[in-house]
Amino acid sequence: MLSGVENRVRRWLFGRDLAVWYSPDYRLPLSGLEARTGFTPRRADHAVWFLLERRAIARENLRTPRRAEYDEPSRVHTPELLDSLGRGETLARIWNVDPSDVPVDEVMNTVRLACGATIDAARSMLSTANPRKVGRRALNLLGGFHHARPDVAGGFCPVNDVAVAIAAVRAEGFDGRVIVLDLDAHPPDGTAACLQHDRSCFIGSISGAEWGPLPGVDETVLPPGAGDAEYLRALDGLLQRMPAGDLAFVISSGDVLAGDPLGGLGLTLSGCRERDLRVAGALFRVPSVWLPAGGYTPDAWRALAGTGLALGIHSRAPIPRKYDPLVARFSAIARSLAPSELGHTPEMEMDDVAADLGLSTGERKLWMNFYSAEGIEHALHRYGVLGEIRRLGYGPFRVEIHDEGVGQSARLVNAPTGEVLIEAVLEKREEMLYVHWLALRHPRARFSADRPQLPGQDVPGLGLAQEISELLIRMAVRLGLHGLVLRPAAYHLAYAGRERLHFVDPARQGRFEALVDALRELPLTEATRAVTEGRVLLNGAPYAWEADEMVKWVEPRAEDRAAVEAEKARSHFRLSTAPPASAVP
Repeated sequence: MLSGVENRVRRWLFGRDLAVWYSPDYRLPLSGLEARTGFTPRRADHAVWFLLERRAIARENLRTPRRAEYDEPSRVHTPELLDSLGRGETLARIWNVDPSDVPVDEVMNTVRLACGATIDAARSMLSTANPRKVGRRALNLLGGFHHARPDVAGGFCPVNDVAVAIAAVRAEGFDGRVIVLDLDAHPPDGTAACLQHDRSCFIGSISGAEWGPLPGVDETVLPPGAGDAEYLRALDGLLQRMPAGDLAFVISSGDVLAGDPLGGLGLTLSGCRERDLRVAGALFRVPSVWLPAGGYTPDAWRALAGTGLALGIHSRAPIPRKYDPLVARFSAIARSLAPSELGHTPEMEMDDVAADLGLSTGERKLWMNFYSAEGIEHALHRYGVLGEIRRLGYGPFRVEIHDEGVGQSARLVNAPTGEVLIEAVLEKREEMLYVHWLALRHPRARFSADRPQLPGQDVPGLGLAQEISELLIRMAVRLGLHGLVLRPAAYHLAYAGRERLHFVDPARQGRFEALVDALRELPLTEATRAVTEGRVLLNGAPYAWEADEMVKWVEPRAEDRAAVEAEKARSHFRLSTAPPASAVP
Protein backbone atom coordinates (compact mmCIF):
# COMPACT_ATOMS: atom_id res chain seq x y z
CA MET A 1 0.00 0.00 0.00
CA LEU A 2 1.28 3.49 -0.78
CA SER A 3 2.34 5.75 2.10
CA GLY A 4 0.28 8.68 3.28
CA VAL A 5 2.71 11.18 1.72
CA GLU A 6 2.64 9.37 -1.63
CA ASN A 7 -1.14 9.25 -1.50
CA ARG A 8 -1.37 12.99 -0.88
CA VAL A 9 0.77 13.64 -3.94
CA ARG A 10 -1.25 11.27 -6.10
CA ARG A 11 -4.48 12.77 -4.78
CA TRP A 12 -3.33 16.20 -5.96
CA LEU A 13 -2.43 14.78 -9.37
CA PHE A 14 -5.49 12.61 -9.98
CA GLY A 15 -8.26 13.31 -7.49
CA ARG A 16 -8.27 16.90 -6.32
CA ASP A 17 -11.59 17.43 -8.13
CA LEU A 18 -13.14 14.25 -6.72
CA ALA A 19 -16.32 14.88 -4.70
CA VAL A 20 -17.30 12.06 -2.33
CA TRP A 21 -20.90 12.11 -1.10
CA TYR A 22 -21.37 10.44 2.28
CA SER A 23 -23.48 10.56 5.42
CA PRO A 24 -23.35 8.33 8.53
CA ASP A 25 -27.07 7.88 7.89
CA TYR A 26 -26.20 5.92 4.73
CA ARG A 27 -26.26 2.90 7.02
CA LEU A 28 -29.66 1.32 6.51
CA PRO A 29 -31.34 0.80 9.92
CA LEU A 30 -32.47 -2.75 9.14
CA SER A 31 -31.19 -5.01 11.90
CA GLY A 32 -31.85 -8.28 10.06
CA LEU A 33 -30.50 -7.19 6.66
CA GLU A 34 -26.95 -8.53 6.86
CA ALA A 35 -27.83 -11.97 8.23
CA ARG A 36 -30.70 -12.32 5.78
CA THR A 37 -29.04 -11.07 2.56
CA GLY A 38 -25.30 -10.68 3.11
CA PHE A 39 -25.51 -6.93 2.40
CA THR A 40 -23.37 -5.02 4.90
CA PRO A 41 -25.24 -1.88 5.98
CA ARG A 42 -21.98 -0.27 7.18
CA ARG A 43 -20.32 -0.59 3.71
CA ALA A 44 -20.18 3.17 3.09
CA ASP A 45 -18.76 3.77 6.59
CA HIS A 46 -15.99 1.23 6.08
CA ALA A 47 -15.05 2.64 2.69
CA VAL A 48 -14.89 6.27 3.78
CA TRP A 49 -13.00 5.47 7.02
CA PHE A 50 -10.36 3.63 5.01
CA LEU A 51 -10.05 6.27 2.30
CA LEU A 52 -9.65 9.06 4.86
CA GLU A 53 -7.20 7.13 7.02
CA ARG A 54 -4.98 6.31 4.03
CA ARG A 55 -5.31 9.87 2.70
CA ALA A 56 -6.71 8.69 -0.61
CA ILE A 57 -9.29 11.42 -0.06
CA ALA A 58 -9.25 14.44 2.23
CA ARG A 59 -11.98 15.99 4.36
CA GLU A 60 -12.39 18.68 1.73
CA ASN A 61 -13.37 15.99 -0.79
CA LEU A 62 -16.44 15.06 1.29
CA ARG A 63 -19.89 16.42 0.50
CA THR A 64 -22.94 16.24 2.76
CA PRO A 65 -26.05 14.81 1.07
CA ARG A 66 -29.42 16.48 1.28
CA ARG A 67 -32.73 14.65 1.27
CA ALA A 68 -34.38 14.52 -2.14
CA GLU A 69 -37.71 16.34 -2.27
CA TYR A 70 -40.64 14.23 -3.41
CA ASP A 71 -41.18 16.35 -6.51
CA GLU A 72 -37.80 15.12 -7.79
CA PRO A 73 -38.52 11.35 -7.95
CA SER A 74 -42.05 12.19 -9.10
CA ARG A 75 -40.55 13.17 -12.48
CA VAL A 76 -39.76 9.46 -12.95
CA HIS A 77 -41.97 7.42 -10.60
CA THR A 78 -45.72 7.11 -10.30
CA PRO A 79 -47.60 8.59 -7.34
CA GLU A 80 -48.70 5.07 -6.41
CA LEU A 81 -45.11 3.85 -6.09
CA LEU A 82 -44.02 6.87 -4.06
CA ASP A 83 -47.05 6.54 -1.79
CA SER A 84 -46.24 2.88 -1.18
CA LEU A 85 -42.77 3.76 0.16
CA GLY A 86 -44.41 5.10 3.29
CA ARG A 87 -45.48 1.59 4.25
CA GLY A 88 -43.25 -0.82 6.11
CA GLU A 89 -44.57 -3.76 4.08
CA THR A 90 -43.30 -2.19 0.83
CA LEU A 91 -39.84 -1.43 2.21
CA ALA A 92 -39.63 -4.91 3.76
CA ARG A 93 -40.34 -6.48 0.37
CA ILE A 94 -37.72 -4.30 -1.35
CA TRP A 95 -34.99 -5.34 1.10
CA ASN A 96 -36.24 -8.86 1.81
CA VAL A 97 -36.70 -8.37 5.56
CA ASP A 98 -39.67 -8.62 7.92
CA PRO A 99 -41.93 -5.54 8.16
CA SER A 100 -41.39 -5.38 11.93
CA ASP A 101 -37.71 -4.71 11.20
CA VAL A 102 -38.44 -1.53 9.22
CA PRO A 103 -38.41 1.90 10.92
CA VAL A 104 -40.06 3.58 7.94
CA ASP A 105 -39.02 7.19 8.57
CA GLU A 106 -35.36 6.31 9.14
CA VAL A 107 -35.18 3.99 6.12
CA MET A 108 -36.72 6.65 3.90
CA ASN A 109 -34.31 9.21 5.32
CA THR A 110 -31.46 7.03 4.07
CA VAL A 111 -33.11 6.56 0.67
CA ARG A 112 -33.78 10.26 0.22
CA LEU A 113 -30.23 11.18 1.24
CA ALA A 114 -28.77 8.78 -1.33
CA CYS A 115 -31.10 10.02 -4.06
CA GLY A 116 -30.48 13.67 -3.21
CA ALA A 117 -26.73 13.09 -3.35
CA THR A 118 -26.95 11.51 -6.82
CA ILE A 119 -28.99 14.47 -8.07
CA ASP A 120 -26.63 17.05 -6.61
CA ALA A 121 -23.56 15.13 -7.78
CA ALA A 122 -24.89 15.29 -11.35
CA ARG A 123 -25.66 18.99 -10.99
CA SER A 124 -22.18 19.70 -9.66
CA MET A 125 -20.61 17.88 -12.60
CA LEU A 126 -22.48 20.21 -14.99
CA SER A 127 -22.01 23.39 -12.98
CA THR A 128 -21.02 26.41 -15.06
CA ALA A 129 -19.26 27.81 -12.00
CA ASN A 130 -16.37 25.43 -12.75
CA PRO A 131 -16.30 24.84 -16.51
CA ARG A 132 -13.16 22.66 -16.42
CA LYS A 133 -14.69 19.25 -17.11
CA VAL A 134 -11.55 17.17 -17.63
CA GLY A 135 -11.16 14.68 -14.79
CA ARG A 136 -14.22 15.87 -12.86
CA ARG A 137 -15.75 12.95 -10.97
CA ALA A 138 -18.13 12.38 -8.09
CA LEU A 139 -18.49 9.24 -5.98
CA ASN A 140 -21.74 8.71 -4.09
CA LEU A 141 -21.16 5.98 -1.49
CA LEU A 142 -24.80 4.85 -1.62
CA GLY A 143 -26.98 4.62 -4.70
CA GLY A 144 -27.24 3.02 -8.10
CA PHE A 145 -30.75 1.67 -7.43
CA HIS A 146 -31.03 0.34 -10.97
CA HIS A 147 -33.91 -2.14 -10.56
CA ALA A 148 -36.54 0.48 -9.68
CA ARG A 149 -38.96 1.01 -12.59
CA PRO A 150 -41.37 3.93 -12.93
CA ASP A 151 -44.12 1.98 -11.18
CA VAL A 152 -42.36 -0.94 -9.48
CA ALA A 153 -39.69 -0.99 -6.74
CA GLY A 154 -37.72 -4.08 -5.76
CA GLY A 155 -34.35 -5.77 -5.64
CA PHE A 156 -32.99 -3.42 -2.94
CA CYS A 157 -34.02 -0.46 -5.14
CA PRO A 158 -36.80 1.84 -3.84
CA VAL A 159 -36.33 4.63 -6.41
CA ASN A 160 -34.08 4.87 -9.45
CA ASP A 161 -31.71 7.62 -8.36
CA VAL A 162 -29.83 7.66 -11.68
CA ALA A 163 -33.01 8.22 -13.69
CA VAL A 164 -34.20 10.80 -11.14
CA ALA A 165 -30.89 12.69 -11.43
CA ILE A 166 -31.07 12.65 -15.23
CA ALA A 167 -34.66 13.95 -15.10
CA ALA A 168 -33.55 16.73 -12.73
CA VAL A 169 -30.77 18.03 -14.97
CA ARG A 170 -33.02 17.68 -18.03
CA ALA A 171 -35.62 19.84 -16.29
CA GLU A 172 -32.92 22.44 -15.71
CA GLY A 173 -32.04 22.63 -19.39
CA PHE A 174 -29.32 20.02 -19.92
CA ASP A 175 -29.82 18.38 -23.32
CA GLY A 176 -26.48 16.63 -23.82
CA ARG A 177 -25.85 12.92 -24.25
CA VAL A 178 -25.89 10.87 -21.06
CA ILE A 179 -23.90 7.66 -20.74
CA VAL A 180 -24.96 5.05 -18.19
CA LEU A 181 -22.41 2.27 -17.68
CA ASP A 182 -24.08 -0.35 -15.52
CA LEU A 183 -21.39 -2.72 -14.24
CA ASP A 184 -23.53 -4.44 -11.62
CA ALA A 185 -23.80 -8.22 -11.97
CA HIS A 186 -27.50 -7.87 -12.82
CA PRO A 187 -29.14 -6.20 -15.83
CA PRO A 188 -30.34 -2.58 -15.61
CA ASP A 189 -33.99 -3.42 -16.15
CA GLY A 190 -35.32 -0.53 -14.10
CA THR A 191 -33.02 2.06 -15.63
CA ALA A 192 -33.93 0.91 -19.14
CA ALA A 193 -37.63 1.26 -18.33
CA CYS A 194 -37.18 4.70 -16.77
CA LEU A 195 -35.10 6.07 -19.65
CA GLN A 196 -36.86 4.42 -22.58
CA HIS A 197 -38.14 7.75 -23.93
CA ASP A 198 -34.87 9.66 -23.51
CA ARG A 199 -33.22 9.38 -26.93
CA SER A 200 -30.04 11.08 -25.73
CA CYS A 201 -29.09 8.29 -23.32
CA PHE A 202 -26.71 5.40 -23.96
CA ILE A 203 -26.98 2.47 -21.55
CA GLY A 204 -24.18 -0.09 -21.60
CA SER A 205 -24.19 -3.12 -19.33
CA ILE A 206 -22.11 -6.18 -18.49
CA SER A 207 -23.98 -8.69 -16.36
CA GLY A 208 -24.00 -12.34 -15.40
CA ALA A 209 -27.72 -12.98 -15.81
CA GLU A 210 -30.07 -13.16 -18.77
CA TRP A 211 -33.34 -11.38 -17.91
CA GLY A 212 -34.77 -11.15 -21.40
CA PRO A 213 -34.58 -8.35 -23.96
CA LEU A 214 -33.77 -4.85 -22.76
CA PRO A 215 -34.56 -2.48 -25.64
CA GLY A 216 -32.07 0.33 -25.98
CA VAL A 217 -29.39 -1.36 -23.85
CA ASP A 218 -25.99 -2.49 -25.13
CA GLU A 219 -26.05 -5.63 -22.99
CA THR A 220 -23.25 -8.19 -22.63
CA VAL A 221 -24.13 -11.31 -20.65
CA LEU A 222 -21.17 -13.32 -19.37
CA PRO A 223 -21.25 -16.92 -18.11
CA PRO A 224 -21.10 -17.72 -14.39
CA GLY A 225 -17.60 -17.43 -12.95
CA ALA A 226 -16.31 -15.58 -16.01
CA GLY A 227 -13.39 -14.10 -14.05
CA ASP A 228 -11.16 -11.11 -14.59
CA ALA A 229 -9.76 -11.76 -18.07
CA GLU A 230 -13.08 -12.47 -19.79
CA TYR A 231 -14.81 -9.63 -17.98
CA LEU A 232 -12.15 -7.07 -18.87
CA ARG A 233 -12.21 -8.15 -22.52
CA ALA A 234 -15.96 -7.56 -22.55
CA LEU A 235 -15.44 -4.21 -20.84
CA ASP A 236 -12.89 -3.09 -23.42
CA GLY A 237 -15.38 -3.95 -26.15
CA LEU A 238 -18.15 -1.99 -24.45
CA LEU A 239 -15.91 1.04 -23.97
CA GLN A 240 -14.98 0.96 -27.66
CA ARG A 241 -18.67 0.94 -28.63
CA MET A 242 -19.54 3.69 -26.15
CA PRO A 243 -20.37 6.98 -27.90
CA ALA A 244 -19.07 10.38 -26.87
CA GLY A 245 -21.01 11.84 -23.98
CA ASP A 246 -21.52 14.99 -21.92
CA LEU A 247 -22.36 13.35 -18.56
CA ALA A 248 -21.84 9.79 -17.35
CA PHE A 249 -23.12 7.59 -14.56
CA VAL A 250 -21.06 4.53 -13.62
CA ILE A 251 -22.52 1.76 -11.47
CA SER A 252 -19.34 0.09 -10.20
CA SER A 253 -20.92 -2.69 -8.19
CA GLY A 254 -19.24 -5.08 -5.77
CA ASP A 255 -21.57 -7.99 -6.52
CA VAL A 256 -19.29 -9.04 -9.40
CA LEU A 257 -16.81 -10.43 -6.84
CA ALA A 258 -16.08 -14.13 -6.59
CA GLY A 259 -18.18 -15.70 -3.84
CA ASP A 260 -21.01 -13.21 -4.09
CA PRO A 261 -24.21 -15.24 -3.58
CA LEU A 262 -26.25 -13.06 -5.93
CA GLY A 263 -23.64 -12.08 -8.51
CA GLY A 264 -21.61 -15.00 -9.72
CA LEU A 265 -19.21 -13.32 -12.16
CA GLY A 266 -16.13 -14.36 -10.21
CA LEU A 267 -13.97 -11.23 -10.31
CA THR A 268 -11.11 -10.63 -7.90
CA LEU A 269 -10.66 -7.36 -6.05
CA SER A 270 -7.78 -6.50 -8.38
CA GLY A 271 -10.07 -7.21 -11.33
CA CYS A 272 -12.66 -4.81 -9.89
CA ARG A 273 -9.98 -2.14 -9.48
CA GLU A 274 -8.79 -2.64 -13.05
CA ARG A 275 -12.41 -2.30 -14.21
CA ASP A 276 -12.70 1.06 -12.46
CA LEU A 277 -9.36 2.34 -13.74
CA ARG A 278 -10.21 1.46 -17.34
CA VAL A 279 -13.61 3.12 -17.14
CA ALA A 280 -12.15 6.21 -15.47
CA GLY A 281 -9.61 6.43 -18.26
CA ALA A 282 -12.25 6.09 -20.96
CA LEU A 283 -14.34 8.82 -19.31
CA PHE A 284 -11.43 11.16 -18.60
CA ARG A 285 -13.03 14.00 -20.56
CA VAL A 286 -16.59 13.26 -19.43
CA PRO A 287 -17.91 14.47 -16.04
CA SER A 288 -19.00 11.32 -14.25
CA VAL A 289 -20.99 10.21 -11.20
CA TRP A 290 -20.01 6.85 -9.70
CA LEU A 291 -22.36 4.68 -7.62
CA PRO A 292 -21.90 1.35 -5.78
CA ALA A 293 -25.21 -0.54 -6.30
CA GLY A 294 -25.04 -4.15 -5.00
CA GLY A 295 -22.51 -6.28 -3.16
CA TYR A 296 -23.30 -9.12 -0.76
CA THR A 297 -19.98 -10.39 0.59
CA PRO A 298 -17.75 -9.13 3.42
CA ASP A 299 -15.40 -7.80 0.72
CA ALA A 300 -18.02 -5.50 -0.83
CA TRP A 301 -16.65 -2.53 1.12
CA ARG A 302 -13.20 -3.27 -0.31
CA ALA A 303 -14.61 -3.06 -3.83
CA LEU A 304 -16.20 0.31 -3.00
CA ALA A 305 -13.05 1.62 -1.31
CA GLY A 306 -11.15 0.37 -4.37
CA THR A 307 -13.33 2.59 -6.55
CA GLY A 308 -12.31 5.48 -4.32
CA LEU A 309 -8.64 4.53 -4.70
CA ALA A 310 -9.00 4.37 -8.48
CA LEU A 311 -10.69 7.77 -8.71
CA GLY A 312 -8.80 9.52 -5.93
CA ILE A 313 -5.20 8.42 -6.43
CA HIS A 314 -5.23 6.18 -9.54
CA SER A 315 -3.89 3.29 -7.48
CA ARG A 316 -3.72 -0.44 -8.11
CA ALA A 317 -2.29 -1.15 -4.65
CA PRO A 318 -4.41 -3.76 -2.82
CA ILE A 319 -6.14 -3.05 0.46
CA PRO A 320 -4.28 -5.12 3.09
CA ARG A 321 -6.21 -8.30 3.86
CA LYS A 322 -5.64 -7.85 7.59
CA TYR A 323 -7.04 -4.33 7.60
CA ASP A 324 -10.33 -4.13 9.50
CA PRO A 325 -12.03 -0.73 9.22
CA LEU A 326 -14.09 -1.24 12.37
CA VAL A 327 -11.00 -2.11 14.42
CA ALA A 328 -9.16 0.93 13.05
CA ARG A 329 -12.10 3.23 13.74
CA PHE A 330 -12.80 1.96 17.25
CA SER A 331 -9.10 1.97 18.16
CA ALA A 332 -8.92 5.65 17.21
CA ILE A 333 -12.01 6.46 19.28
CA ALA A 334 -10.62 4.50 22.25
CA ARG A 335 -7.42 6.56 22.14
CA SER A 336 -9.50 9.73 22.32
CA LEU A 337 -11.49 8.62 25.39
CA ALA A 338 -9.92 9.57 28.73
CA PRO A 339 -10.42 7.18 31.67
CA SER A 340 -12.28 9.93 33.53
CA GLU A 341 -14.91 10.01 30.76
CA LEU A 342 -15.62 6.33 31.41
CA GLY A 343 -15.85 6.53 35.19
CA HIS A 344 -12.29 5.78 36.32
CA THR A 345 -10.84 8.54 38.52
CA PRO A 346 -7.80 8.83 40.82
CA GLU A 347 -10.19 8.79 43.80
CA MET A 348 -11.11 5.21 42.86
CA GLU A 349 -7.66 4.01 43.83
CA MET A 350 -8.18 5.40 47.35
CA ASP A 351 -11.58 3.68 47.44
CA ASP A 352 -9.80 0.39 46.70
CA VAL A 353 -7.38 0.97 49.59
CA ALA A 354 -10.24 1.81 51.95
CA ALA A 355 -12.14 -1.30 50.88
CA ASP A 356 -9.07 -3.44 51.59
CA LEU A 357 -9.02 -1.96 55.12
CA GLY A 358 -12.70 -2.78 55.61
CA LEU A 359 -13.77 0.87 55.55
CA SER A 360 -17.00 1.92 53.84
CA THR A 361 -16.53 4.64 51.25
CA GLY A 362 -19.96 4.78 49.60
CA GLU A 363 -18.34 4.73 46.18
CA ARG A 364 -20.31 4.27 42.98
CA LYS A 365 -20.89 0.80 41.63
CA LEU A 366 -18.44 0.30 38.78
CA TRP A 367 -18.46 -2.32 36.07
CA MET A 368 -15.21 -4.28 36.07
CA ASN A 369 -14.05 -1.80 38.76
CA PHE A 370 -13.57 0.80 36.00
CA TYR A 371 -16.73 1.85 34.14
CA SER A 372 -19.55 3.89 35.67
CA ALA A 373 -23.07 3.70 34.28
CA GLU A 374 -22.64 7.20 32.85
CA GLY A 375 -19.27 6.23 31.41
CA ILE A 376 -20.75 3.19 29.64
CA GLU A 377 -23.54 5.29 28.13
CA HIS A 378 -21.03 7.94 27.04
CA ALA A 379 -18.83 5.31 25.40
CA LEU A 380 -21.80 3.77 23.54
CA HIS A 381 -22.59 7.26 22.28
CA ARG A 382 -19.03 8.00 21.15
CA TYR A 383 -18.73 4.70 19.31
CA GLY A 384 -22.00 5.36 17.48
CA VAL A 385 -23.92 2.46 19.00
CA LEU A 386 -26.59 4.58 20.66
CA GLY A 387 -27.19 6.44 17.42
CA GLU A 388 -27.87 3.21 15.56
CA ILE A 389 -30.20 1.90 18.27
CA ARG A 390 -32.01 5.24 18.36
CA ARG A 391 -32.69 4.91 14.61
CA LEU A 392 -34.49 1.64 15.38
CA GLY A 393 -36.98 3.61 17.47
CA TYR A 394 -35.55 3.37 20.99
CA GLY A 395 -34.46 5.93 23.56
CA PRO A 396 -33.85 7.69 25.82
CA PHE A 397 -31.62 5.15 27.55
CA ARG A 398 -30.23 4.29 30.94
CA VAL A 399 -27.47 1.93 32.00
CA GLU A 400 -27.69 -0.43 34.97
CA ILE A 401 -24.82 -2.31 36.65
CA HIS A 402 -25.49 -5.41 38.75
CA ASP A 403 -23.43 -8.01 40.60
CA GLU A 404 -24.25 -11.52 39.38
CA GLY A 405 -23.50 -14.96 40.75
CA VAL A 406 -20.52 -15.01 38.40
CA GLY A 407 -19.14 -11.68 37.22
CA GLN A 408 -21.01 -8.42 36.74
CA SER A 409 -23.69 -7.40 34.29
CA ALA A 410 -24.20 -4.11 32.50
CA ARG A 411 -27.52 -3.46 30.81
CA LEU A 412 -28.58 -0.82 28.33
CA VAL A 413 -32.26 -0.21 29.03
CA ASN A 414 -34.85 1.57 26.91
CA ALA A 415 -36.00 4.00 29.60
CA PRO A 416 -39.63 4.54 28.52
CA THR A 417 -40.47 0.81 28.49
CA GLY A 418 -37.84 -0.76 30.75
CA GLU A 419 -36.87 -3.21 27.98
CA VAL A 420 -33.29 -4.49 28.08
CA LEU A 421 -31.59 -3.88 24.72
CA ILE A 422 -28.01 -4.93 25.49
CA GLU A 423 -26.83 -7.08 28.37
CA ALA A 424 -23.30 -8.33 28.98
CA VAL A 425 -22.14 -10.41 31.93
CA LEU A 426 -18.35 -10.26 32.25
CA GLU A 427 -15.64 -11.45 34.61
CA LYS A 428 -11.92 -10.79 34.87
CA ARG A 429 -10.25 -14.16 35.27
CA GLU A 430 -6.70 -15.37 34.64
CA GLU A 431 -5.79 -12.02 33.03
CA MET A 432 -8.59 -12.48 30.50
CA LEU A 433 -11.99 -10.87 30.04
CA TYR A 434 -14.55 -13.69 30.07
CA VAL A 435 -17.93 -13.11 28.45
CA HIS A 436 -20.43 -15.29 30.31
CA TRP A 437 -23.49 -13.82 28.63
CA LEU A 438 -24.14 -11.38 25.82
CA ALA A 439 -27.60 -10.45 24.54
CA LEU A 440 -28.44 -7.88 21.86
CA ARG A 441 -32.22 -7.48 21.82
CA HIS A 442 -34.61 -5.76 19.41
CA PRO A 443 -38.01 -6.16 21.14
CA ARG A 444 -39.89 -4.19 18.47
CA ALA A 445 -38.95 -6.68 15.77
CA ARG A 446 -40.61 -10.06 15.48
CA PHE A 447 -39.69 -13.50 14.30
CA SER A 448 -41.10 -14.66 10.98
CA ALA A 449 -40.39 -17.06 8.14
CA ASP A 450 -37.93 -14.46 6.82
CA ARG A 451 -36.34 -14.00 10.24
CA PRO A 452 -36.70 -17.21 12.23
CA GLN A 453 -35.89 -17.49 15.89
CA LEU A 454 -32.28 -18.51 16.47
CA PRO A 455 -31.02 -20.60 19.39
CA GLY A 456 -30.88 -18.57 22.58
CA GLN A 457 -33.04 -15.72 21.28
CA ASP A 458 -36.25 -14.52 22.89
CA VAL A 459 -36.53 -11.55 20.50
CA PRO A 460 -34.62 -10.72 17.29
CA GLY A 461 -31.16 -9.16 17.51
CA LEU A 462 -30.06 -5.57 16.97
CA GLY A 463 -27.67 -6.28 14.09
CA LEU A 464 -24.76 -4.82 16.07
CA ALA A 465 -22.77 -7.94 16.91
CA GLN A 466 -19.58 -6.73 15.22
CA GLU A 467 -19.66 -3.38 16.99
CA ILE A 468 -20.28 -4.86 20.43
CA SER A 469 -17.62 -7.54 19.93
CA GLU A 470 -15.07 -4.88 19.07
CA LEU A 471 -16.13 -2.79 22.07
CA LEU A 472 -15.49 -5.76 24.37
CA ILE A 473 -12.03 -6.14 22.87
CA ARG A 474 -11.40 -2.42 23.48
CA MET A 475 -12.43 -3.06 27.12
CA ALA A 476 -9.88 -5.84 27.48
CA VAL A 477 -7.18 -3.51 26.17
CA ARG A 478 -8.15 -0.69 28.53
CA LEU A 479 -8.26 -3.03 31.53
CA GLY A 480 -4.77 -4.30 30.79
CA LEU A 481 -5.89 -7.88 30.11
CA HIS A 482 -4.40 -10.35 27.67
CA GLY A 483 -7.54 -10.94 25.67
CA LEU A 484 -11.23 -11.69 25.36
CA VAL A 485 -12.79 -15.16 25.82
CA LEU A 486 -16.27 -16.39 25.07
CA ARG A 487 -17.91 -19.76 24.59
CA PRO A 488 -20.44 -19.46 21.72
CA ALA A 489 -23.47 -21.64 22.42
CA ALA A 490 -24.53 -21.82 18.76
CA TYR A 491 -23.09 -21.68 15.25
CA HIS A 492 -24.36 -18.19 14.42
CA LEU A 493 -22.62 -16.71 17.46
CA ALA A 494 -19.27 -18.17 16.45
CA TYR A 495 -19.86 -17.14 12.84
CA ALA A 496 -20.53 -13.53 13.87
CA GLY A 497 -17.21 -13.38 15.72
CA ARG A 498 -15.11 -15.40 13.27
CA GLU A 499 -13.13 -12.42 11.94
CA ARG A 500 -11.97 -11.41 15.40
CA LEU A 501 -11.94 -14.57 17.53
CA HIS A 502 -10.58 -18.07 17.00
CA PHE A 503 -11.08 -21.29 18.91
CA VAL A 504 -8.29 -21.94 21.38
CA ASP A 505 -7.96 -25.55 20.23
CA PRO A 506 -6.47 -25.64 16.70
CA ALA A 507 -8.41 -28.81 15.85
CA ARG A 508 -11.65 -27.15 16.91
CA GLN A 509 -10.78 -24.14 14.75
CA GLY A 510 -10.14 -26.45 11.80
CA ARG A 511 -13.54 -28.13 12.18
CA PHE A 512 -15.22 -24.74 12.46
CA GLU A 513 -13.58 -23.45 9.27
CA ALA A 514 -14.60 -26.63 7.43
CA LEU A 515 -18.16 -26.15 8.68
CA VAL A 516 -18.23 -22.52 7.52
CA ASP A 517 -17.06 -23.60 4.06
CA ALA A 518 -19.69 -26.33 3.87
CA LEU A 519 -22.52 -23.97 4.81
CA ARG A 520 -21.31 -21.00 2.78
CA GLU A 521 -24.19 -21.13 0.29
CA LEU A 522 -26.85 -20.97 3.02
CA PRO A 523 -28.13 -17.79 4.67
CA LEU A 524 -26.83 -17.60 8.23
CA THR A 525 -30.28 -18.20 9.73
CA GLU A 526 -30.71 -21.42 7.75
CA ALA A 527 -27.17 -22.57 8.47
CA THR A 528 -27.42 -22.19 12.24
CA ARG A 529 -30.82 -23.91 12.30
CA ALA A 530 -29.40 -26.81 10.31
CA VAL A 531 -26.62 -27.26 12.88
CA THR A 532 -28.97 -26.91 15.84
CA GLU A 533 -31.51 -29.35 14.39
CA GLY A 534 -28.90 -32.04 13.72
CA ARG A 535 -29.15 -31.77 9.92
CA VAL A 536 -25.39 -31.47 9.44
CA LEU A 537 -23.17 -34.55 9.13
CA LEU A 538 -19.46 -34.69 9.95
CA ASN A 539 -17.70 -37.51 8.12
CA GLY A 540 -21.07 -39.19 7.72
CA ALA A 541 -22.20 -38.97 11.37
CA PRO A 542 -24.61 -36.43 12.91
CA TYR A 543 -22.72 -33.39 14.16
CA ALA A 544 -23.46 -31.74 17.51
CA TRP A 545 -22.29 -28.16 18.01
CA GLU A 546 -19.14 -27.87 20.16
CA ALA A 547 -19.39 -24.87 22.50
CA ASP A 548 -15.68 -24.43 23.10
CA GLU A 549 -13.71 -21.33 24.03
CA MET A 550 -12.92 -18.70 21.41
CA VAL A 551 -10.30 -16.09 22.13
CA LYS A 552 -9.09 -12.77 20.79
CA TRP A 553 -5.62 -11.92 22.04
CA VAL A 554 -4.75 -8.27 22.58
CA GLU A 555 -1.23 -8.99 21.33
CA PRO A 556 -1.32 -11.38 18.35
CA ARG A 557 0.02 -14.85 19.04
CA ALA A 558 1.31 -17.44 16.63
CA GLU A 559 -1.37 -19.85 15.46
CA ASP A 560 -0.69 -23.52 14.84
CA ARG A 561 -1.96 -23.16 11.30
CA ALA A 562 -0.67 -26.58 10.28
CA ALA A 563 -2.87 -28.26 12.91
CA VAL A 564 -5.86 -26.13 11.86
CA GLU A 565 -5.45 -27.05 8.19
CA ALA A 566 -4.89 -30.73 8.97
CA GLU A 567 -8.13 -30.97 10.94
CA LYS A 568 -9.94 -28.92 8.33
CA ALA A 569 -8.86 -31.39 5.65
CA ARG A 570 -10.09 -34.33 7.76
CA SER A 571 -13.48 -32.74 8.46
CA HIS A 572 -16.05 -33.35 5.72
CA PHE A 573 -19.36 -31.67 6.49
CA ARG A 574 -22.53 -31.97 4.47
CA LEU A 575 -26.23 -31.39 4.94
CA SER A 576 -28.31 -34.44 5.68
CA THR A 577 -31.22 -35.19 3.37
CA ALA A 578 -33.16 -36.65 6.31
CA PRO A 579 -35.63 -34.48 8.25
CA PRO A 580 -34.38 -32.94 11.51
CA ALA A 581 -34.39 -35.26 14.50
CA SER A 582 -37.20 -33.31 16.16
CA ALA A 583 -39.39 -33.96 13.11
CA VAL A 584 -38.91 -37.76 13.12
CA PRO A 585 -41.96 -39.50 14.66
